[in-house]
Amino acid sequence: MMRNLPAFLIIFLLLSLTLSCSTSQRVTKIKSVTKPSKAIETSHISADDILAQAQQSEPAQATDLLIQACQQYLAEKNYVKSLWLAQQLIPLASSNVQQYQIQLLKAQNLYLLDKIELSLKTLQQAKSALTNENQLTASYYQLLAQVQSKRGLLLIASDAQLRAFHLQENPTDDQIIALWQQLNQLSQWQIEQLVALSPPQITGWQQLLNFAHRFGYQPQSLERYLIQWRRNYPAHPAQVIAQQLLSNDASVDKLNIRYRNIAVILPLSGKHQAAGESAQQGILAGYNANSEMQLHFIDSTSVDFATLAEKLAELEIEYIIGPLLKPNVDAYIAQQNLTLPTLLLNVPVQQQAKAQQMVFSMDAKDEAIQAATTLSRKQFKHPIVLSQHDNVSQHIALTFVNQWQKVTGTAPEIIFFDNRKDMQQQLKQSLGVEQSQERIDEIDRRIRQKLKTEARNRRDIDMIYLVSTPNETRLLKPYIDVNISPFADIIPIFASSRSHSDNADRSDSRDLTGLKFTEMPWLLKSKQQNVALKQVVNNIWPNSNDNLKRIFAMGYDSLSLINKFSVLKQPPYIRHYGQTGVLKLNEQGILTRSLLWGSYQKDKVEQVAMD
Repeated sequence: MMRNLPAFLIIFLLLSLTLSCSTSQRVTKIKSVTKPSKAIETSHISADDILAQAQQSEPAQATDLLIQACQQYLAEKNYVKSLWLAQQLIPLASSNVQQYQIQLLKAQNLYLLDKIELSLKTLQQAKSALTNENQLTASYYQLLAQVQSKRGLLLIASDAQLRAFHLQENPTDDQIIALWQQLNQLSQWQIEQLVALSPPQITGWQQLLNFAHRFGYQPQSLERYLIQWRRNYPAHPAQVIAQQLLSNDASVDKLNIRYRNIAVILPLSGKHQAAGESAQQGILAGYNANSEMQLHFIDSTSVDFATLAEKLAELEIEYIIGPLLKPNVDAYIAQQNLTLPTLLLNVPVQQQAKAQQMVFSMDAKDEAIQAATTLSRKQFKHPIVLSQHDNVSQHIALTFVNQWQKVTGTAPEIIFFDNRKDMQQQLKQSLGVEQSQERIDEIDRRIRQKLKTEARNRRDIDMIYLVSTPNETRLLKPYIDVNISPFADIIPIFASSRSHSDNADRSDSRDLTGLKFTEMPWLLKSKQQNVALKQVVNNIWPNSNDNLKRIFAMGYDSLSLINKFSVLKQPPYIRHYGQTGVLKLNEQGILTRSLLWGSYQKDKVEQVAMD
């Protein structure tokens, strides 16, 4: 015991000098604690009083009391003192549980002081202090959820929130509703990844999310599925949500507004005519001539946005699709007298979308975030990114790298190339093949006897992500394959949709075998693809390029979204399962997409699961 006294005396002196505690002569008897949550039970006792008790206690009990004082400073919102005290206590922890408690307290204070990255690092230290993950408490998972949410990682935050929720005793209806709202912030691909993480009771949550997302705008269908769900999960906490959804049926039905006169603003002449006509063809492909809906196409190339409101009033327009080009989107939003419900077909640059407007985003950034998050959970440790040096490719590659670093804490190596010769040279350097060949040449010069040698690639690279056009990918993929040593493991190669060509799928694709990529359903044979329409379109426009095909799919989905416009604006659980992906409206009024994964398999391309 005497060996420990000097350390405690130093702490008490530091506490007296730094914390300037004014303690009472009266000593209050306080029970020692073993869990951070116990601090709430003694919140009526000040942290300074607890410190006074610790100064008159045996060393073993003093540590527990100092931890409790740290908790109480936290409860008193004195985060700086609580953090300082936690830091001093770290070397004095006598058990793994105490070390965990102290690190968790430190992480809580860092979070409340807006030191988010330091809080995350300290949470990892708290977790490593325990020998079994089953010892992690609800407080740990709750803080982890808050930290990851602040970092923009809603998938990881939701997993932590589900685990915290499971450890809570008798959760309230408000807590259940709050969890449901958080889960509804997730895109479809994030939900699939969340299921793969296997948090408690995820099967019931996933099923309910699926029913609400698919049938939330069809009250009768939703009611049937909700009744089925309640039978299948009678003890699930989300029974509260199922009942709430059943009660909302009538109000949702009222939001299904049927618009009749639709204006479509597209570039139908000029240099962007091909894009405008592709969107127009997609809209017409989804148009039912027997419906009461009337379409009015307006050429954005010649329209005067200042007088557009008058023209729309003359046509008795109720709803607008477009414009398509970014400058026209900004010009449209800038008109204060254009107040009709509108589905904008591009993200504005200078303007902010209004409350009555939704933005249909085809931004490749969403695709890169989906790919990086999904692949970073596959235990790859040393990826490299190979990207062309054009603006679009750079945007995708840098977004991928930034998201990977946010999830894992490490940034992949990124290599940009400008031409094919440059690409081959940089690839050899990145894989270490060139250095290996130099070593072989040096050995040959030193040893007269001819040796049978073969250059080998680096062994630490375990994944490659490509951002390149289809033509460059067809050259790059085989080149990577031949530069992988036969003694090394095969390096899996993934790519963005930029590397995939729907036209090339009908030709020999053996050189691309094994390549996996993200893509919209319209350009990937899958259950979500409208196969019959796709065959018709291929027959009519067999040589249409891939970009125009994507714009066609956008036009097709735009028409389908008309009758969901008001519903998407209200409940948080509606999704649209379209040809461009599963569309979800975010808080900024932007429809973001969840894409599918495809894979080249010798002479065919097929959808693959990535969970």
